[in-house]
Amino acid sequence: MTDTTSRTGPRTAPDVVGWPADDAARYVREGYWRAETLPGLLRSWAARSGTDVAVVAGAERLGYAELDARADRFAAGVAALGMVPGDRAVVQLPNGTEFVVALFGLMRAGVVPVLTLPAHRRLEIEHLTRLSGAVAYLAPRRHGGFDHAALGREVAAAVASLRHLVLVGDGDGTGAGGVRESSFAELERTPAGPLPPEPDPGAPAVLLVSGGTTGKPKLIPRTHRDYAYNARASAEVCRLVRDDVYLSCLPAAHNFPLACPGLLGALGAGARVVMCPAPGPEVAFGLIKAERVTVTALVPPLVRLWIDAAGWERADLSSLRLLQVGGARLMPAVAAEVTRALGCALQQVFGMAEGLLNYTRLDDPDDLVLTTQGRPLSPADEIRVVDGDGRPVEPGTVGELRTRGPYTLRGYYRAAEYNATAFTPDGWFCTGDLVRVLPSGHLVVEGRVKEVVNRGGENVSAAELEEHLLGHPAISAAAVIGLPDPLLGERVCAVVTCAEGAEAPRRKVLGAFLRERGLAAFMIPDEVVVRESLPLTGVGKIDKRRLADELGRERHV
Repeated sequence: MTDTTSRTGPRTAPDVVGWPADDAARYVREGYWRAETLPGLLRSWAARSGTDVAVVAGAERLGYAELDARADRFAAGVAALGMVPGDRAVVQLPNGTEFVVALFGLMRAGVVPVLTLPAHRRLEIEHLTRLSGAVAYLAPRRHGGFDHAALGREVAAAVASLRHLVLVGDGDGTGAGGVRESSFAELERTPAGPLPPEPDPGAPAVLLVSGGTTGKPKLIPRTHRDYAYNARASAEVCRLVRDDVYLSCLPAAHNFPLACPGLLGALGAGARVVMCPAPGPEVAFGLIKAERVTVTALVPPLVRLWIDAAGWERADLSSLRLLQVGGARLMPAVAAEVTRALGCALQQVFGMAEGLLNYTRLDDPDDLVLTTQGRPLSPADEIRVVDGDGRPVEPGTVGELRTRGPYTLRGYYRAAEYNATAFTPDGWFCTGDLVRVLPSGHLVVEGRVKEVVNRGGENVSAAELEEHLLGHPAISAAAVIGLPDPLLGERVCAVVTCAEGAEAPRRKVLGAFLRERGLAAFMIPDEVVVRESLPLTGVGKIDKRRLADELGRERHV
């Protein structure tokens, strides 16, 4: 995938930026990178664990050897459709056995999964399909009342590379406009046959979706060997063992529940993974009791819901030993309630799909667990905290976090122009997160440099949402800011001015307008404020800091 030509046209720069040869050799020499691939690891896990249950989803219980065999058949079905090693396939599947089979089956066929989220809609799916040059879209026919089959057809009409829709549910094997529709089950019924050679361990295994902090989402290439290390080292920090049961509450395509340690780390330890269809306590608590779940991961808004529910439900959570919390900063007051309310240990996690992960350790003192977001996972992780000019700050001072390491990317996929500013010439990733480092090495997250609202663990790009707001005929100026919210952490507030003589759009009407443009539900503003004018900085830009301060004062009068 480092060639300069793709199905969507010529490229002037490599699709994937690799690690420098000296760093790569060191990571191999020091044992962080191994000569292994993710589908190859599944083969070894199946040989080790055989009939032990690997994945539970509803009434389905899938053993390790059966998962391996289903991945083989799915890979054969993918090849029968004409997909070849190096192709990309957009995957938008909910938590279930189909997600796990597709993940490993695609990789085994040499096809790189582009892992999108259930909340993504036409805007994101079309963009990511075009950016990746994907030839296939895998999704449920319908899910949560949404018609993914129709979405796939719309994207296929807009993106020439997309030739296959693989849908969970009955399909007739036909299509229009050169697009073939196949059922997921049809591919799984394909007899296993010869498979392509194992990919290079240094080649991309999956393409993850960035938080979309500036403009449209970027794609993050994670190689077999760096992602295998990511999951393996995370499982070691969490002390995962064969007797553990991991509950995948968050959408499995997220980096956090996929490999931190998540699904991949749990399978690597020989544990059982329970796919949870919805993360609310009304569903998750029953699964914890029935499956004797020991470990799970949540974002802060869900932690609050679980704590409250545990107070009035007679839930049996006695098997739960560890709750990981990440995606956004967990307030210390909420963190202090976790063990009392849920009866398990808390582990704070701060990381990014781009790489660097920080964990509080299971033997850390309470004050560090409650008030910090952990310390780096790997001895090979390098971090710097710098000021606005890129100079290191004094120890304990807040600054922007920069990082390098054996599982942190050196460039986004097909994003040469953006990479020039997101990475320093010597390979440091400029995260945009504001942190301070304690003498213990633990990080405290204090905010961010980037213009992004962290809404319950989902990053909402202010620039992207503002662009869409300005597409409304009544709006003449727009500013998107994050306001404190006790449940979400931050809620999305759109402050707008209206064109002369135009009637200000109500939030419900504006939400419908944005959904029609294909935005995901988490991008829709939680609040719309109409102003006659917006404050400006000395250079004529909208002064968002002043705007947030003004709104805060108005609400505390």
